[in-house]
Amino acid sequence: MANQDSPRLSGVAVFFYVFLPFALGHYLSSLLRNVNAVLASNLVGSLALTPGQLGLLTSAFFFAFALVQLPVGIALDRYGPRKVQLALMLVAALGALLFARGTSFGQLVLARAVMGLGLGGCFMSAVKAISTWIAPGKLPSVHGYLIAVGGLGAASATMPVRMALQYTDWRGLFLLLAAGIAASGALIWLFAPRCAAPAGTRPPMLASILSVYRTPAFRSTISLVLLPHAVFFGIQGLWIGRWLSDVARFPDDAVAYLLYLGMAAVIFGAIAVGMITEWAGKRGVTPLDVAGAGIALFVLVQAAFVAGYRPSFQLLSVLFTLVGTITGIEYAIVAQSMPRELTGRAATCLNLLIFVGAFLVQAGFGLVVGLWQPDVGGRYPATAYQVAFGALVLLQVPGLFGYARRRFGARPEVEADIEEARTPA
Repeated sequence: MANQDSPRLSGVAVFFYVFLPFALGHYLSSLLRNVNAVLASNLVGSLALTPGQLGLLTSAFFFAFALVQLPVGIALDRYGPRKVQLALMLVAALGALLFARGTSFGQLVLARAVMGLGLGGCFMSAVKAISTWIAPGKLPSVHGYLIAVGGLGAASATMPVRMALQYTDWRGLFLLLAAGIAASGALIWLFAPRCAAPAGTRPPMLASILSVYRTPAFRSTISLVLLPHAVFFGIQGLWIGRWLSDVARFPDDAVAYLLYLGMAAVIFGAIAVGMITEWAGKRGVTPLDVAGAGIALFVLVQAAFVAGYRPSFQLLSVLFTLVGTITGIEYAIVAQSMPRELTGRAATCLNLLIFVGAFLVQAGFGLVVGLWQPDVGGRYPATAYQVAFGALVLLQVPGLFGYARRRFGARPEVEADIEEARTPA
């Protein structure tokens, strides 16, 4: 809800002074989260990393990202997005600089974690700023634009990065990214309007956060969507690229192009999910039911990776990200089904769980692949990836079965739980 104590800004002013500076931070966060998918071969060649090390290195971003969620949420309420985001972007710039200068696996893991700490508040800061200065009726569409900017950042981590590597190496690239992150923080500090934090705002206490996890609507949502969401983030940001290189045997240029198509599909997928959910809602289909159908399709796409049908390799790499965008519906379901006084804390808790899960998926996938020996070209066998994807499928199937049991076997009880959660005590 817009801050009533803040002066009104025109639509043009909000776009240039609020949306663009904070959206740029979210763009860079998405780019840095996914860039290792293209740089993997460069990092492996420079430091002789094993799959387990590569997975741990890349997933350190998610681990740090998760750690910072609750503190950032408290700081945003207390100090506002302008001050918080400037400090975080300077931390992220330091992390990118350390990554560019790193000479060992341990140094790069630390640098990647520092980047995650600094970029962990980009999306939340943008949402906080947008919610303060934009009328409530326009928030859904503007949030959609913000998600699309994140998809653009993910797409920029593919072919544009590959093109940049023609003029510099990965170290030079991270020096440029460090400068861009610092410049983004400066733009927010210089142009974002100042606003006072709401009077009486207090950070969420442990008891109120635990109340989110005890809510039946929250538990039923994460039991279906949380793990697929973590799989989507963890695999999209690294292992799809390695799979295209090791299993499909595509050259680096082709890998970058297919990753670009996949990341660009995130933009169209996010828009399509919103349109389908709205269309289904008019026909009495709940967002959770839309999620159930989408998650089932997403798991089938992963099962196709296990099957390993070679003519479908290009299609599968794009379908994974296109269909995987269904997992983003998790935020909307939680917001709609939770009591109004818990929605903010629910989003923070959801972020925490998603990124912890993405860390475990990304690191664990590398450990599984690393159980096999590479060939002389450093490529790991298709069997290693089939087993890793198979394990992910098996982990997600219980959530689908649980959803089906609640949906078709105990529907009245579930609806009663959700209705009870919506009603304030």
